Amino acid sequence: MPAVRNVLVVGGGAAGAATAILLAEGGVAVDLIDLKPDVSALGSGITLQGNALRVLRRLGVWEQIRAEGYEFDTLGLRAPDPAGTLIAELTDIRTGGPDLPATLGMYRPTLAKILIKRAEEAGATVRFGAQPAALEQDGETVTVTFADGTSQAYDLVVGADGLRSWTRRAVGIDAEPQPVGMGIWRTFTGRPESITRTDLFYGGPAYIAGYCPTGPDSIYAYLVEAVQDRFSLTPEDALATMRELAGAYHGPWDDIRETLTDPSRVNYTAFESHVLDGPWNRGRVVVIGDAAHSCPPTLAQGAAQALEDASVLAELLLRDDAVTGELWAEFTARRLPRAKEVVEASLQLCRWLLARERGDVPGLMARISHLVEVPA
Repeated sequence: MPAVRNVLVVGGGAAGAATAILLAEGGVAVDLIDLKPDVSALGSGITLQGNALRVLRRLGVWEQIRAEGYEFDTLGLRAPDPAGTLIAELTDIRTGGPDLPATLGMYRPTLAKILIKRAEEAGATVRFGAQPAALEQDGETVTVTFADGTSQAYDLVVGADGLRSWTRRAVGIDAEPQPVGMGIWRTFTGRPESITRTDLFYGGPAYIAGYCPTGPDSIYAYLVEAVQDRFSLTPEDALATMRELAGAYHGPWDDIRETLTDPSRVNYTAFESHVLDGPWNRGRVVVIGDAAHSCPPTLAQGAAQALEDASVLAELLLRDDAVTGELWAEFTARRLPRAKEVVEASLQLCRWLLARERGDVPGLMARISHLVEVPA
């Protein structure tokens, strides 16, 4: 018998949807809520490494993900010179196992829709446009009051509600994300034939210029710079700024620039990071995913770590017959050191770039790959 009978999951992103799927499949009554009005997610592309794909297969969505995305097994490193010279081609470790690709890129909103649909099929009740307003614990249950005035008692509340987590603040956890000093330009556009994997350009006017194929006809491209006030630019000025910055990069970037014509496809965000360095639960409320830890996307492990959180949490709740201190101790032991090491490695890469220091980037990437190829 599971440790919980009914659970509220706050947040419909990867961590929340995965938790809902696994618990509902295990016979738990799950309410999954999200403040957004519908399943469509902001964002362009997402890079999913093998350890993320391993969890997605467990969720029963791998074949759909594979059909929608673009898989590859190598990483290119290129120079910011007039030819976009290929410096090295690295064979990526298949961190999800030999029968899964090393990496798959896809359109982020498509991933969100697949996961929410699967949660509903598994039996979870999904409500968009729903917002919690207060919660109160009595030791055995958590009573949640919603913004519409209704309330419900749950055995457990899972806060998978992102960087600005309402749940984290509601239980008094003081672990707000901090700026890293970098900002990223992102776009989602057509895939030139020259792009069949991720290539990274280090140096030039941007710290990183890269791209990831997200389907047969699409890519996600990005430029990382020192963070600055780009947030008030009009969409047209944002497009012009990204095109100008991209002008320093060649090879496949010459093809990408030709596709950068739609201002609505360009966005700019600042890198932030944090780790809740200690238990992620307060009584019967627990935070996971970006609510518990976040890192700059320099190692493309954000979604993977969130999915691993959900997988381990659901495993323990379905295995044990009670919510105990031992359960939370095991969850912390299995998730905190791993997530913390991934965050620290992602930040180390940022520090090298900010200092214009030639660090051992391939070595750092290989170390994290070997870490995450062992199932969480």
